Amino acid sequence: MKELNGKKKTLVLMGCIGALLVGANIAKADFTFGEPVNLGPTVNSAYIDGISDMSSDGLELYLESNRPGGQGEIDIWITKRATVDDLWEPPVNLGAPVNGSHSAWGPCIARDGLTLYFSSGQPGGAGNADIYVTRRATTEDPWEEPVNLGPIVNGPVWDHCPSISEDGLTLIFGSNREKIGTSYSDLCYIYVTTRPTINDPWEEPIRLGSAINPGLAYDSDYASISEDGLSLYFRLWSSGGTALWVATRTSVTDTWNRTINLGLDGVSPRFSADGSTMYFSSRSYGGYGDADLFQVSVGPVVDLNSDRIVDASDMCIILDHWGENYPLCDIGPMPWGDGVVDVQDLIVLAEHLFEEFPSAQ
Repeated sequence: MKELNGKKKTLVLMGCIGALLVGANIAKADFTFGEPVNLGPTVNSAYIDGISDMSSDGLELYLESNRPGGQGEIDIWITKRATVDDLWEPPVNLGAPVNGSHSAWGPCIARDGLTLYFSSGQPGGAGNADIYVTRRATTEDPWEEPVNLGPIVNGPVWDHCPSISEDGLTLIFGSNREKIGTSYSDLCYIYVTTRPTINDPWEEPIRLGSAINPGLAYDSDYASISEDGLSLYFRLWSSGGTALWVATRTSVTDTWNRTINLGLDGVSPRFSADGSTMYFSSRSYGGYGDADLFQVSVGPVVDLNSDRIVDASDMCIILDHWGENYPLCDIGPMPWGDGVVDVQDLIVLAEHLFEEFPSAQ
């Protein structure tokens, strides 16, 4: 892999990162990002290598690309590795029936590895771009003919970049179905549709609230829901630029209420199973082509009293705020916490006991 040129820095997002959105709650983001690292010329090309998603075992990475050798303007490709410690192999076109003369993009692989959601502009859909799903019997079998999710989910214009929850009952995606007067908006907003069981049809999509879709001055898109359903990552665009954000909630029945700017520029962040690595596509960190895939390490700030060592004093701080929504101590599950100080936070802290940390200054 190729590291970016220049002095390596660690971005430490500590203290109160004020949500730039009007009306959003302020949350403390106690975590660190390493420097984004390019996945290298084996995975990336001189063309667009965009939205990607990783299988739950971390051995398959699905990505969209317009590199040569495809069937449409944009195709879905897959790269594999034998173990999480091995290098990625050269990407292979997913082929028919997923790819064709139409474009296919925005792949999202379900936790079981047997269901793949994606966007396509193939004829016969409800709008210019629809969300489709394809399945396979085992991970060794070919993908079956894609099925359109139908007119309840798909609208008259663009519906794309789906993200499926771990249980398969919640689907989040971007859409510009909103109307301004008699015309459809150029801006995308993030929607959610649910179903009671995986055998039930999807219900009418609902536009998510102002913490994620702040209004006409912003474009929200490229959403990705975490495996526990408590974090939602997305790209927010405004006249001031673009950035990756995360919204969190304390339970899957709550609304999204804490919004944090992650301080990185890119789209569609996806995480390794343990939450320690984030994968995303970006044009902002150099690379080999129009857009490249990157990875960045993610870690919680576990030196809670900033004395440069993790010890019993930090554990006491957690115990002092047990059961509270106290962001300083909310370090587990990795990497953003769950809105309450509990045994999950002790588990993360225990993994770093007696480690020394340099000053953040």
